[in-house]
Amino acid sequence: MIAVWQIQDAKNKLSEVITLALKQGPQLITKHGEKAVVVISYTEYEKLRKSHGKLSEFFSSSPLTGLELDLKRNKSLPRKNIEL
Repeated sequence: MIAVWQIQDAKNKLSEVITLALKQGPQLITKHGEKAVVVISYTEYEKLRKSHGKLSEFFSSSPLTGLELDLKRNKSLPRKNIEL
């Protein structure tokens, strides 16, 4: 469960926001009632940053690599008199 802070409270209690982010997880800060930012630990940030690989690596490691697919477009005309 993410704790929610109004920006003014987060400013006044920044040390507490950081401590909770380290111990309990992400802390959401709102501005004018709208979600604005999330404070997370540096460790969590690194995990998120490293979890994104290159798109080419994703496709090359796919179980579908090397599979022959028929990617030709069907050029037939649409059916007539279809009610939706």
